[in-house]
Amino acid sequence: MCRNTPVPDNSRRRPFHGFHCYPSSILIDIARGMPSHRPLLIVAYAALAAAVAFASKTHRPIIGILAQKVNDLLPPRQANQTYISASYVKFVEQAGARVIPIFVDQEDDYYIKTFNAVNGILFPGGDVDAVNSSYGRAASILYDLAMKANRKGTHFPLWGTCLGLELVARLAVGGKQVLTPCLAQGVGMPLDFTRDFRRSRMLHSLPRHLQTVLSSEPITYNAHHWCLTLENFKAFGLNKFYKILSTNVDLQGMTFISSMEGTSAPVYAVQFHPEMAVFEWGTRTPGRSHLYHNGDTALFSQYLANFFVGEARRNNHRFPNEDEERRALIYNYQPSFTEDKTYFTQMYLFE
Repeated sequence: MCRNTPVPDNSRRRPFHGFHCYPSSILIDIARGMPSHRPLLIVAYAALAAAVAFASKTHRPIIGILAQKVNDLLPPRQANQTYISASYVKFVEQAGARVIPIFVDQEDDYYIKTFNAVNGILFPGGDVDAVNSSYGRAASILYDLAMKANRKGTHFPLWGTCLGLELVARLAVGGKQVLTPCLAQGVGMPLDFTRDFRRSRMLHSLPRHLQTVLSSEPITYNAHHWCLTLENFKAFGLNKFYKILSTNVDLQGMTFISSMEGTSAPVYAVQFHPEMAVFEWGTRTPGRSHLYHNGDTALFSQYLANFFVGEARRNNHRFPNEDEERRALIYNYQPSFTEDKTYFTQMYLFE
C-alpha cells in the first residue's frame, strides 16, 4: 500500500514511483484485523502492487488466449469449431486486462501479427495433444516468438494452465515427450512448496495466510491425466529452463510438478486450475465436490491473475490502430451457457 508521505530511512516500507509501499506481508496482517469483506481487497491490492513494482509500459494490457478444437466431451462436434472456456477470459479480466482469442490453423503471418499486438499469451487447459495438434502448432510458433522477443530485451510473458504447463515443458526441449501418465482427474490438493519458492518472481509476494492455507488444505483443483515428474524434469534437462515452485502427489503416489517459472524468461505455469475455483460451477465437472469456491481460492486466483497481467504491462506491444484492436477483442463474441452439456459454465465457440 503506497502513501506519498516521508518515512524514516529504516522504515519497512520501500519506495515505489515516488510513493512508499508496504510489503504484501504487512498488508495481509492489516487485513486480518478488518471486517470479513476487506481482506479480499487488501490481498488483491498487495498482489497487484507486487506485480507493478517494475515500470509499466502500458496501462491497457491485452492478453491473447489460444483457442483449441472442440472434442468429443463438448457440444455436438463440428470439425471446424474451436472454443475458449469463458473462465480463462474472466481470470484475465479480473486483473484489469482485455482479451483477444487466438485462432488455430492460421498462417504464420497471422501469429506474428497477433504476437506483436498483445502483451501476453495464455495457453489454457484442454483435452488435445500438447504438441501434435493445431493447438500445439500455434503454441509452438507463439512460444518461439516470445523466446526471441525476451532474448532481445522485450519482456513478454507466457502463462500455461494444466495442458499449458505440459505444453511449455515440452516446447522447451523441442517437443519431446517429457510427461508420464498419472491419476489426478477431478481432485483437490494442497501444494507442497519448494524450500526456496519465495525466491521466485511468481510467488515471492504470496501472503503468509495463503501460504498456510494452500500448503495444508486441498483447495487447488486438478483435472489432468499427464504429469511432469521430478525424474523427467531432471532427465530431460528442464532444470535449465524452469524453476520448480511446488509439487503434488497424484492418487497413485506419484510426485509431479504443480507450478514452475522460467529461469531466464517470463514463462509461468501451473498444473492446477485457478480460474475454475472462481468461475466454473457446472454439475458435470469431474470431482465437483473437490472444486472449492471459498474465499481463499478466490484470493489465490486473484493473486495469480494480478501477477500475470502485471507482467504483461511491462511491454508496449499494441495494435496498429484502434479499429483493428476493437475488431479483435473477445467482446465481439457472445459466450454460450453450456453448463448442461459440458464441464464449463460458459464457453466461447468459434466457427
